[in-house]
Amino acid sequence: MKTLTRALATAATAAVSVCMAAGIAPIANADTTNPPDLPGLAKMGPPPPGANDWSCKPTAEHPEPIVLVHGTGSNMQLAFPVMAPALKKAGYCVFALNYGGIPTWYNPNIIVWGVSDIRQSAHELSNFVDAVLAKTGARQVDLVGHSQGGVVSRQYLKFDGGADPADPAKNKVKSLVALGPTNHGTTFNGQQQLYSVLAQTGLSPDVIDWAIFGIAGRQQLVGSRLISDLNATGETVPGVDYTVIAAKDDQVVTPPQGSFLQSNAPNVHNLWVQDGCPGIVRHSGLLLQPRPIYMTLVALDPSYAKNNPAPCP
Repeated sequence: MKTLTRALATAATAAVSVCMAAGIAPIANADTTNPPDLPGLAKMGPPPPGANDWSCKPTAEHPEPIVLVHGTGSNMQLAFPVMAPALKKAGYCVFALNYGGIPTWYNPNIIVWGVSDIRQSAHELSNFVDAVLAKTGARQVDLVGHSQGGVVSRQYLKFDGGADPADPAKNKVKSLVALGPTNHGTTFNGQQQLYSVLAQTGLSPDVIDWAIFGIAGRQQLVGSRLISDLNATGETVPGVDYTVIAAKDDQVVTPPQGSFLQSNAPNVHNLWVQDGCPGIVRHSGLLLQPRPIYMTLVALDPSYAKNNPAPCP
């Protein structure tokens, strides 16, 4: 996970050039005045460009605000320097949060995000979505989650109030677009075996979690209790549209096809980012390269494809 964080940080420094390559002009930080009274919001730090304009009102064309949900060991600033302005340019109200934070042992003022219990992170997402709905006046949001962000979003939908199975018309979420989610767990490119070896030495799970995965990392291992509970009795909830965009070259979600939801329902779409356009796309590239960003925009609004040709860099 530290490797993923470093990769995202390096990629973020090149975000402006990537935006230009995708035809996305850089967008200044949105007006973040008059934020909601949401505990912990100030600790999240500044949002990525184009996100968290709390005065934004959704349009008739795009009535659902977008909530961006980052992955393990990342944060909204590192994860969405390209995605957020792309969505803003397309006419959406865009919001992002940092969740799952744990202070570092060497400096309690420095927080590593996306590493605490996914169940708690889903509750934090629930509170954030409620704040977005209250501020914008919207009835529902769309979620765009990367990696663990897809799992946190599904945890929220299934167990933390994001959806109402008895009456889907009351769902707080219209659609979920998940890029490289760990829907069926991951071996983390072999690190799961390392976890097993260390566990046999007598080290406590807490020590191993801190040294390698974080609590959330362990919860995303293949066969974990959290993943099993999440996928039991069906992997989707009624009334929500699902799009999963996975990369064949993903080295964080291994095997990569574990991202896909096991459902043939018409509201579930499993897509390889390489479909129709061969090329190397890594885990962090799902957030930065023009094609997965385009696929996200089409998933949110299929009419986007009518006037915007699909990039194939």
